[in-house]
Amino acid sequence: MSEQPPPKPTSLKAVIEHLNAKETEARSLSNKDKRARTVARLVLVQALYQLEITGAGVETVIKEFSDYRFDGDLEGEPLAAADEAFFAEGARTIVKEQAVIDPLIVGRLASGWRIERLDSTVRAILRAGTWELKFRPDIGLQVIINEYVEIARAFYGETEARFVNGALDGIAADIRK
Repeated sequence: MSEQPPPKPTSLKAVIEHLNAKETEARSLSNKDKRARTVARLVLVQALYQLEITGAGVETVIKEFSDYRFDGDLEGEPLAAADEAFFAEGARTIVKEQAVIDPLIVGRLASGWRIERLDSTVRAILRAGTWELKFRPDIGLQVIINEYVEIARAFYGETEARFVNGALDGIAADIRK
């Protein structure tokens, strides 16, 4: 009998709860630290989207999140629970290494597709996932892929989640041979 896909979370808070119900992060992290990483990933995607849409600099966006947004909430989930150092590392590295990250993503797109054709949120999810796959070898492949697939599922649905899964799985195969 085939396994049924998990139900689509209805909010980002539901994604956080779903991901933290699973043992997705390394066993060395406490449940609190796992949750902080999950929130940081969600916020990182939001920040990458904001960077692209507004054209603001990475340090400006990091400071904005640090000064104003981490005191707020995202659909009822307190952002103060985010791993701010992980978030800032990701944002800085993605901007600095975009010339390395984007070709890895393009290599997994259909022939003739350019990264600019992707929806900006999907692009942000793939860039964040690719950053972790390439620059954070201390984090397991399944952790990274599962977390970003769930983020895609929260923003979109199964089609985009499957696309993100396939792209990140291929990128992982390219990077972590």
